[in-house]
Amino acid sequence: MSTTIKVNGQDLPLGGASVHTTALDWLRDRGLTGAKEGCAEGECGACSVLVARPGIDSPTEWTAINACLVPVAALDGQEIVTSEGLGTSSDLHPVQRELAVRGGSQCGFCTPGFVCSMAAEYYRPTRTPSPEEDCEHGPNGFDLHALSGNLCRCTGYRPIRDAAYALGDPDGDDTFAARRSSPPPPPAPTRLVVDGAEFVRPERLDGVLELIAECPEAKVVAGSTDAGVEVNLRGDRPPLVVAVDRLSELREFSVDDEQVRIGAALTLTEIERLLAGRVPLLEQLFPQFASRLIRNGATIGGNLGTGSPIGDTPPALLALDASLVLTSRRGERTVALADYFTGYRETLKAPDELIRAVLVPLPLAPLTAFHKIAKRRFDDISSVAVGYALDVVDGVVREARIGLGGVAATPIRAHATEQALAGRPWTERTVREAAAVMATEGTPLDDHRASASYRSAMLGQSLLRFHAQQLHVEGVSA
Repeated sequence: MSTTIKVNGQDLPLGGASVHTTALDWLRDRGLTGAKEGCAEGECGACSVLVARPGIDSPTEWTAINACLVPVAALDGQEIVTSEGLGTSSDLHPVQRELAVRGGSQCGFCTPGFVCSMAAEYYRPTRTPSPEEDCEHGPNGFDLHALSGNLCRCTGYRPIRDAAYALGDPDGDDTFAARRSSPPPPPAPTRLVVDGAEFVRPERLDGVLELIAECPEAKVVAGSTDAGVEVNLRGDRPPLVVAVDRLSELREFSVDDEQVRIGAALTLTEIERLLAGRVPLLEQLFPQFASRLIRNGATIGGNLGTGSPIGDTPPALLALDASLVLTSRRGERTVALADYFTGYRETLKAPDELIRAVLVPLPLAPLTAFHKIAKRRFDDISSVAVGYALDVVDGVVREARIGLGGVAATPIRAHATEQALAGRPWTERTVREAAAVMATEGTPLDDHRASASYRSAMLGQSLLRFHAQQLHVEGVSA
């Protein structure tokens, strides 16, 4: 059983780490202080580091994650590179050099995090130059979403963007680029027991199911993007933590004539790239879900497992009529997502069950959209989220499915609005009448994100916006 982590090419023992020690604290305790703690909840990116992960387009991909959220025990046997490992003051990495030359750093607090996030995009195998630059991509193919989880309070973003857009391709002797051609370390079976708390990473799904059957209060973690916040900001210290993120049984992906099957432990970034636009509604969702740093760790099963009424995936998956495969030692069962949520952060999932996969039935509705109303365009929690999936034939709405988040104790289907649209012409008059119905869906609350009246108004406006956007869809009459 491995008890070491390869950091910047050197094997370091976990020695002395507690079950709840974050990767960030562990690294800083070993003198690697480039990564910083800015927010302790995955919103600023000052803690970004690179991890060697199985790739979609190459055996290994350098993946940037928030070190402040991940328990270091979850990286047992893995390979990490920090900003110190990328380059030194006498031998700068190309990313570091461009940031220095173009004035991309002032106080420097956030710079190491930017360096690691930028380096992950620099080494993305599919990054290719494009003659058509847009507001989110450079001529060198650099995707600015790679930096959406990194905040800078003093430099200003233009020189940082300029540095990103100035990067060329890795040189032929670049060891980090060469590293992509061989597989990453396999997940190490881990058992860490310190001061009465225990961290376990079983080798197989059967081992996990046995653990949670015997200890239903165990904390199951994958990317730890939610659990890490609970540890850092609320002092949560579960006595048993069970890691499931690298279990092959939870990382299945397949597409056939009847459905798309998405393993619960696939990260949102992996799902986005595996789908490659085949589910347009999810393609709209992904860039609006937190930041790339979070999506590199967050799993679809984790987002659904929390039962949160403001999770971003439920409204979209409700509109897609998705189902969940739940598994336990007692067997497997499939439940409709529309039936899964039973109360505030309560679900049909029994304590001894795990979400194994998400099933999206095919064919898909032709008209879809995802609207997220939040205070920031990216990297924010939604006040209201809406997923649309409509089938319009000869100008008439044959079927409508609308998923809502942030307007009730659970994610819900907008059944009254769906009925107001079904069988009626897809016209402005119909939509305005349905929008008035949609404004009454759910039981919106006043809180620090938005008032109840604002949420209601945004529901109605969202439907009007969706209709206006679809006026330009070929074959759909106004």
